[in-house]
Amino acid sequence: MPAELSALVGRILDLVAHGCTVTVASVPNEVSTTTAAKLLGISRPTLMKLIGEGRLPAHKVRSHTRLLSSDVFAYKDQQLAERRRAFSELRDIEDELGIEF
Repeated sequence: MPAELSALVGRILDLVAHGCTVTVASVPNEVSTTTAAKLLGISRPTLMKLIGEGRLPAHKVRSHTRLLSSDVFAYKDQQLAERRRAFSELRDIEDELGIEF
């Protein structure tokens, strides 16, 4: 079994062992703006702004805007990494100032 699949199965078993519900779903290669917004947890107007600013690639299929699901997930991963980095910087500042919670 490939290492990536083994890690995934291990994670699923761990979640189930802790009483979590695990759902497996597929996402098509192209998604609508409504679906992309839901995947990112943002409003559709915010998504359209990101597309307009060139921060998220999209293309037209006739009159409809479509996004590659891989681009949507890459953007989501990028945003998560940026949040983690910002949080880490905030913790470093707290440590420098001696702030404890």
